Amino acid sequence: MKEWVVVSLGGSLIVPEGIDTAFLRKFSRLIHGLIEDGYSFVLITGGGRTARNYQNAAASLTTVPAEDLDWLGIHATRLNAHLLRTIFREEASPRIITNPRADPLPEPGEFRIVVGAGWRPGWSTDYDAAVVASRLGAKRIVNLSNVAYVYEEEPAQNSGAHRFEQMDWSELRAIIGDDWSPGLNVPFDPVAAQLCQEKGLEVAILSADELANVRNALEGKPFKGTLVRG
Repeated sequence: MKEWVVVSLGGSLIVPEGIDTAFLRKFSRLIHGLIEDGYSFVLITGGGRTARNYQNAAASLTTVPAEDLDWLGIHATRLNAHLLRTIFREEASPRIITNPRADPLPEPGEFRIVVGAGWRPGWSTDYDAAVVASRLGAKRIVNLSNVAYVYEEEPAQNSGAHRFEQMDWSELRAIIGDDWSPGLNVPFDPVAAQLCQEKGLEVAILSADELANVRNALEGKPFKGTLVRG
């Protein structure tokens, strides 16, 4: 069996508006093909539009502390995780990882897929992916979303903004900052970035719109996107 690949799967891919069954069907075929090639996966799901709908609804009705906004998002990630576990039910562990530090991880050869979700307020599921990767000894996290590259500035505001194909953690953290807040729109969770830097992990940040490119990233081959390490 080849090494574990940890995937932080953006909720915007699962639920951009409604549930994107077309994407999930293609993603399922990709993962099943790689399993046949010997790979095993940890899939950590984000909350997507479901999380934002609940957070926005709560905020429109009352003053909501950041912790409660985070909890709404966390429960949305868990719903998405159960959907993914159901899709991969023949290969996946029946237990969703909700505590990345303490939940048991599979023994070698036990399961080919493990699905995880949000844990507790203070960070996103990127952080959960980083914790699990560290526990498994995985070298790389593949961060899939609708973000194709990390840019020095927001491309919507500056069409000439420099994009990074490779960068180190200090460069990324200078762009994204150090603090997490619910609904923060950055290419990678700042708290997770700190942990990845401490643990010597690398992260591939790329869009999921070209599955051949996603496959390259999952296999550790050159890909179109941003590789963060060092």
